[in-house]
Amino acid sequence: MQDRILDNATLVLPDRVQRGWLAITDGRIAEIGEGRAPERGLDLDGDYLVPGLVELHTDHLESHYAPRPKVRWHPLGAVLAYDAQIAASGITTVFDSLRAGSDPDGSGLGPELMQLAGAIETAKGADLFRADHLTHLRCEIPSADVIDTVRDFTDRYPVGLISLMDHTPGQRQFRDIEKYYTYAARGGRSITEIQANTAMKIRDGKAFNAINRPALVDLAHQHGIALASHDDTTLADVDLARGEGVRLAEFPTTLEAAQAAREAGITVMMGAPNLIRGGSHSGNVAAEALAREGLLDVLSSDYVPGSLVMAAFGLAERVSSITLPEAIATVTANPARATGLTDRGALASGLRADCVRVRLAAGVPVVRQVWRQGQRVA
Repeated sequence: MQDRILDNATLVLPDRVQRGWLAITDGRIAEIGEGRAPERGLDLDGDYLVPGLVELHTDHLESHYAPRPKVRWHPLGAVLAYDAQIAASGITTVFDSLRAGSDPDGSGLGPELMQLAGAIETAKGADLFRADHLTHLRCEIPSADVIDTVRDFTDRYPVGLISLMDHTPGQRQFRDIEKYYTYAARGGRSITEIQANTAMKIRDGKAFNAINRPALVDLAHQHGIALASHDDTTLADVDLARGEGVRLAEFPTTLEAAQAAREAGITVMMGAPNLIRGGSHSGNVAAEALAREGLLDVLSSDYVPGSLVMAAFGLAERVSSITLPEAIATVTANPARATGLTDRGALASGLRADCVRVRLAAGVPVVRQVWRQGQRVA
C-alpha cells in the first residue's frame, strides 16, 4: 500500500468542515491537519474530501446482468461493469442487493442468483474489484422458493444484510393499486394481463407471508445477519419489525411509520432519487419531508448510483437544520454503523482511508477521484 498525503482539501469531518490535509499510511488515515501539509502531497485545489460512500441497497447490479427482457450478459462482465460505475460514483463499500425468490409472474433471476454470486466471488478472489463488496439479500416474501434459495445461499456465501420485502399489490409500497398498474406496465404487458396477475399476487401473498417471513427472520438470527424491513406503512408494520429485531427500516412509505421506527430505535433509510426528484415515484412520503422532521438517518442510491453524492450535498442545501457533516453522514457513517462496520465511514485517524474528492460544478457535486484503503480506484 502506498503512503500519500492529500493536501489543500476542504475536509468534511464528523463535526465540522475545515481546509486542511490528510495523511495515509498502510491503507489507514494516519493524521489530519489544518492549513497546508508539512510535506508535499497531492494538491486537491480546495475540492471537498469526504469519506468513501457506503451503499446498503442498490438495485443496479441486476440491470447489468439482465439489460433487456430475456437477455443475459456475461456474469463476470456484468459484475465488473457494475463495480466500475459504483466506484466512479464515490461508493467504496457496497452491499450488492441480490434478489432472492422468484416472482410469481416469472420475473426475477431465480436460480441465476447463484451465477451472479459466483461471479462476485470470482472477482473478489482475483482482486478485480474497485469497491469493497458485501451482500444484501433482498428476500421476496411472497415467493414459493425464497426459503430454499436463502438457505442455499447462506450455506455458500457470507451475507451482511437481509431485507424482508413484500410487494403484494394493495399494501405497503403499492397500497395504491393504480400506481401498481402503472409500475407493472413498464414491461409492456396489457392491462388485462396485469390485472389477472395482480389478483393472483393478492390471493397468494398472505399465505406465503405467514410461512416465509418468520422463517427468514429465524434464519437471519441463526446466522447473525442484520435485518431490514421494507416499505413499512402502518404502525402495525413497524411493531412487527420491532418484534423481529429489525435494525433498519428501508423506505418507510408514511410519516407515521418513520416516526414509529425512530421511537423503536430502528434506523430509517430513504432513497436518494426520492430526495433529488422531490418526492416518491409511487406517491409515498418524500425523503425531504422526513429529513425536515429529523427522521432521516441513511440515504440509498436505490436505482441510480450517482444519486448518492448528489443527495448528500443537496440535503444540506435543502434542509437548513442539517449541516454538511450531518448530511454526509447519511451516506457514510450512519449506514456503516447500521450494519456493524466500525472501521470506516468517517475521516478520522485510524479508520480506513476510503476517501472521495468532490468538486461542485454549477452547484452539482462531481466525483473527481476515489481512494479505497489509500489506493486510487477511480
